Amino acid sequence: MGWLELHKNGAMTSETFASLHPATGEQIGQFPITTAEQVEQIVREATLAASWWQSLDAKERERRLLAWNSILVKRVSEAALLISNETGKPVSDAKLEITMAISHLSWAAKHAEKILKPVARPPGLLMANMAARVERVPFGVIGVIGPWNYPIYTPMGSISYALAAGNAVVFKPSEYTPAVGAFLAATLREVVPEVPLLQVVTGFAATGEALCRSKVDKIAFTGSTATAKKVAAVCADSLKPMIAECGGKDAVIVAGDADLSSAAEYTLWAAMSNAGQTCIAAERVYVERPVAEQFKTLISQMATELKPGSDSNSSYGAATMAKQIDVIESHIKDALKRGGKALVGGAESVRPPYVHPVVIADVPEDSISMTDETFGPTIIINTVDSVEEAIRLANDSRYGLGASVWSKNRGDEIASKLHCGMVSVNSIIAFAGVAAIPFGGVGDSGYGRIHGHEGLLEFTFARSIVSTRFKIPLAFTTFKRTTMTDSIIGRLVRILHGR
Repeated sequence: MGWLELHKNGAMTSETFASLHPATGEQIGQFPITTAEQVEQIVREATLAASWWQSLDAKERERRLLAWNSILVKRVSEAALLISNETGKPVSDAKLEITMAISHLSWAAKHAEKILKPVARPPGLLMANMAARVERVPFGVIGVIGPWNYPIYTPMGSISYALAAGNAVVFKPSEYTPAVGAFLAATLREVVPEVPLLQVVTGFAATGEALCRSKVDKIAFTGSTATAKKVAAVCADSLKPMIAECGGKDAVIVAGDADLSSAAEYTLWAAMSNAGQTCIAAERVYVERPVAEQFKTLISQMATELKPGSDSNSSYGAATMAKQIDVIESHIKDALKRGGKALVGGAESVRPPYVHPVVIADVPEDSISMTDETFGPTIIINTVDSVEEAIRLANDSRYGLGASVWSKNRGDEIASKLHCGMVSVNSIIAFAGVAAIPFGGVGDSGYGRIHGHEGLLEFTFARSIVSTRFKIPLAFTTFKRTTMTDSIIGRLVRILHGR
């Protein structure tokens, strides 16, 4: 199996499953269904690997991770073809995904030492004889459960930062993209042959549950909100901390002073690239009335030029998960049934394994196509009378992942009023490409952050250390404390904090 071998111990079961190309059904490879017992063994190995990794100094860890990055750079074409085969997305899109993942790995490796170094804290006047500092300590072993839509970029947002922070990782890729996970583990072994620093377990929900129930020290999960709740419930049994990066129903606000041509072009890409299978995809657009018709005309014209398919000239590929097509179709039908106007396509656009572009206008806000994540190449455009109305409607969602604002003069003002974790102003999903800033949402979009300073901090815990620098006459943490000491402490408190 070459690099498809999953772990050093070659742990295989008698049960396997196939990874298939979503458009052609071609088999990519066979992979083991890792059992709960095997997961436990792999986590034990990872615990030893974590101890070894933490014994290296920060510069050596950085050197190893940058060497891994160099391997990924050299093998972009190989990885892109693998991603394309397992997800159905065009190779060009797969290369863009890898490029972004490489950028994040490089940033995490280069900045971990500085961001995670111990920090001195002022002890305060009452504790003036003490020295106080806070250390950042790696958890140990991080369990990463990744999605299929961006099988390298998304999990690497956790894997890169977890490794840079000093942890070992056990990675459970989606059952739709196991080969990509095996590729990542195999390439890291080329620069860290001493220990199984990144191991992969493959299978279905039971394998993921076994990972959550194992002795990993933290879980980083990406997937649907419904599954995240189940994962959180399992983690709660052992008070295991968790990062949840879930779905979204991202809104785009187009103000009357926006560059409409750019807004239409980039909003369309955000909605339909990767067949709309993006947690931060544009799904709802609110356009101010004076420019609404022009915007709808522009984006509709552009949408008619998009062609799904499996060849190099295709705009986007097949739906990776076949059952999602039923969800997409139900949302389209509900939007039209509720009075929405089809500007491009309609129910007939659903032609498995592809969904052709769909643009619908004037859909009621309580339609499932407006409230639930569609995860397909569709977009809904509603007209509003003001930016304030757009903000209110954008925020009226149980999700809160990302958003986009288009305005020449009010972009930052509008962005600051949106109830979500990330906003792009006069751009689309730009926040995903900036390694220095955190990625994550609120509400049903999850909690915790990956990427940036916050991403490194997520994979460590704070350890506070207070040391005596010199002795003072006031001994108040002892049974020998005197009445005089109590009186002095009382006076000091009144001086420091009284009014």
